[in-house]
Amino acid sequence: MSATERPHISLVIPVFNERDVLPLLLEAIGAFRTSRPERISVLFVDDGSRDGSAALIREESGSLKDISVVSLSRNFGHQIAVTAGLNLCDADAAIVMDADLQDPLDVAGSMIDRWKEGADVVYGKRIDREEVSFLERLTAGWYYRFFRSFTGLDAPLDTGDFRLVSRKVMEAFRELNEQQPYVRGLISWLGFKQEAVEYVRPGRAAGKTKYPWRRRLDLALDGLASFSGKPLRFAMRLGLLISAGSFMGLVWVLLTKYVFQTAITGWASLIFAAFFFGGVQLFFLGVIGSYLARVYDEVKGRPRYVVGSTWRSDPDSHP
Repeated sequence: MSATERPHISLVIPVFNERDVLPLLLEAIGAFRTSRPERISVLFVDDGSRDGSAALIREESGSLKDISVVSLSRNFGHQIAVTAGLNLCDADAAIVMDADLQDPLDVAGSMIDRWKEGADVVYGKRIDREEVSFLERLTAGWYYRFFRSFTGLDAPLDTGDFRLVSRKVMEAFRELNEQQPYVRGLISWLGFKQEAVEYVRPGRAAGKTKYPWRRRLDLALDGLASFSGKPLRFAMRLGLLISAGSFMGLVWVLLTKYVFQTAITGWASLIFAAFFFGGVQLFFLGVIGSYLARVYDEVKGRPRYVVGSTWRSDPDSHP
């Protein structure tokens, strides 16, 4: 990029059934692009929407410049959609943001300013979240701190995928071919110069969340499994501890029967103990199975996503 050339920033926006909020989003993007001196393009990644989201974007953006829509062949998941966007982006820097306007564009402007000052990654750090229950805030805060201590990764606290990444970070990210990418963790793992921009995350402008508790839990567990083998080591240590305890318990039973001549009672408690340890065994079999499933996904070597179609607005249109 020459000194006189405008920097090219791309907004990478995954979309899944966001038809209700898209008109508001496109209006906000138009105002943002007008207010910035950089060239701002927009790359929508339609992750198998069934409500006509991609068609609406094409209809509303046909007369605008630098708008692209990449439609995946089916729903592959949010993290895969973000990965596809970063892989396909050709800008000097990319800003990953959600389509629900909970990632404010004025914060994106601050990210661009920090990038111009030399940062390679600028992530949005949430200091508060509107329209979020106390329990959700509490569990989210616990998870990020647990993830950091559990994995040993210096991941920023209270951050999502809302962040700017430079061209060299995108190129490094493309070298990571994990089948189940945990994007925010991988970008932290890459290193480079990373800075934070604090903001208050507003509520959704329209529509409903596409990340219910079950999907959030799956994402959290994927993140832990992606960056740490500690659950497997913990299972082994607990198994050794239980085995040692069982051996000492057996010695005690033999002593009470043959040395102290004491009748053995409490069979009900023994049954409950058997159920408890059986449950522990099944739980850790599930932990081991989840790691084996990840290995299985990796060795199959399938592509992480399939692009169904691409669309670009008229390059000669006005921004």
